[in-house]
Order: sequence, then C-alpha cells, then structure tokens
Amino acid sequence: MIIVRVMGGLGNQLQQYALYRKFQSLGAEAKLDLSWFSKESQAEAAAPRKFALSDFAGLPLETASGEEVRALLGRAYEEKAGFAERLKKRLAPEKVPLFEESEMYHPQIFSWRNRYLVGYWACEAYYADILDVLREEIRFPESGDARNREIMEEMALQPSVSIHVRRGDYLDAENAVMFGGICTEAYYDMCVNYIKERCPGAVFYVFSDDAAYARAHFKGGEFHIVDWNRGEDSFYDMQLMSCCRHNICANSTFSFWGARLNGDPGKIMLRPSIHKNTQTCVPEQMKKLWAGWTLVTPAGTVI
Repeated sequence: MIIVRVMGGLGNQLQQYALYRKFQSLGAEAKLDLSWFSKESQAEAAAPRKFALSDFAGLPLETASGEEVRALLGRAYEEKAGFAERLKKRLAPEKVPLFEESEMYHPQIFSWRNRYLVGYWACEAYYADILDVLREEIRFPESGDARNREIMEEMALQPSVSIHVRRGDYLDAENAVMFGGICTEAYYDMCVNYIKERCPGAVFYVFSDDAAYARAHFKGGEFHIVDWNRGEDSFYDMQLMSCCRHNICANSTFSFWGARLNGDPGKIMLRPSIHKNTQTCVPEQMKKLWAGWTLVTPAGTVI
C-alpha cells in the first residue's frame, strides 16, 4: 500500500491529494494519512492548519487507519529507530518503508507499491497528466457571497488575469529569509507586461492577504482588488483565480492551484523561477518539470 501523509495548508494538501490520485490512476492501492491534523499534532505544529480537503464536496478520499500506518512503517514508525534501522536507511534506502521528499522531483516513486511518503510534491510533473481528472473532482461549494458569483461572470466575459500577492506570514523574519525577495516588483511588472503584450485589453484581478499593499502597488482601471474572501471563505480566492483566463502566481502553492484548476486551453501561467531562496533555477530542468508554465526571475527576466 502507498500511504501519502497530508499536511500543511490548502495548496500543499491539494498536491498530496494529487499524488495520491496519481498512484491510484496507476493501479496502486493508495490512501491518505490525516494524523497530522489531530488535536495533538496541531498543538505541536509550528504553523497549525485545518484539514481543508473536506471542504470540497464529494472529493474521493480513502484514509489510512493508525493500524495501517503502523503496519506499513514497522520499526520506522518509532521516532528513535535503532542503529540498525538508521544504517539500513543509509545503505539500502529502497528497503526502508518511509520515504521523505528531498529533491524537486523523484520519478522513482511511481515504481513503488509499498511505501509511506512524506513531502509536499509541488512539482507539476508528478500529476500533470491527470489534471483534467482533478479539475472534475475538485469542486468548490457554492459561495454564499453574491460578489463571488458576480465576479465569476465578469471574468468569463473578458480577458481576465489573476495576480496573487502573498505577504502575511512571508513577512515574518524566519519566512522572509526563505521566501522573501522572490516575487519582487520587477517580477510582477514583467508578468503584467508579458500578459499585456499577448492579451490586449487584459483585466487584472489582484488577490492578496494584504489588500492595502495590493491597492498601493496595482493602480489603474485595469486592476481590481478582490478583498472580501476572508477566514473560512479565503479558499474561494483560489476558485476565482481558476475562473480567470490567465494566471500570475506568487511563490505559493495556493496560487499554483488557482492556475492548475483553470481549464482554459489557451491559458498563460506565470510563476517565479524559484519557490524558495535555497533553490537554484536550472532552466532546462524547470521547463521540463513545469511544462506549460512561463518562468520569471526575481529580476524580472523570462527564462
């Protein structure tokens, strides 16, 4: 059995769900481990999150029981595995049931049928071939806010473009070191100009957890700030992004999924060339693993 651990915010949960569904599409028995969302685990989590996949009505979820997780992991289930177990992980990793993501893409995982997988699995290559299926499965419940319905109708009638600006926790000192300085003003200027050159009359819908910042930096009649989906309703911003014809993403899995759920065959998807400051962009690799995406550097250069 393949068991995929679910953790993190909505964007990360969708990626873990997508990997789980990819395994099922290959004929593997796969389940999701939701134990990270237990009250005990959330009390210890550095950034607690709710299990958000349950907000999507009818999403096919097969969850693993604690007994199934323990049976699969065996000795690796224990926090402090003995010397023999650590040595085996180092010398014969293929025999260890626990696998933790360490690179952008691990294609070897699809040959496995008995493994517990821990990671965020952001790379498009993991599930690009089943995105059409995922768009059918991932259905947002109807919003009670009439503004969401009205703006979706607007987006459908014009060359609409989403812009996602993530600030919030990215401004915290620790997170700023990892995620800051990537989606710069130069990045957004290039993305907007790139769209304008290819899509005359483009209308931009700006989504941000800092509406005041968005208003100060995106000025003009072609920019509209969407600022009413807050708290439990914030995931409707992802739905609205997916309703735009084109998407400009932050270094955020939330906006990656706004673009992925966009089913327009002619869409333009722009994303930063790196997600974290610990990464180095290898253009040939990135273009292969993120096929269909346009990559823009923090300096505002398309690669």
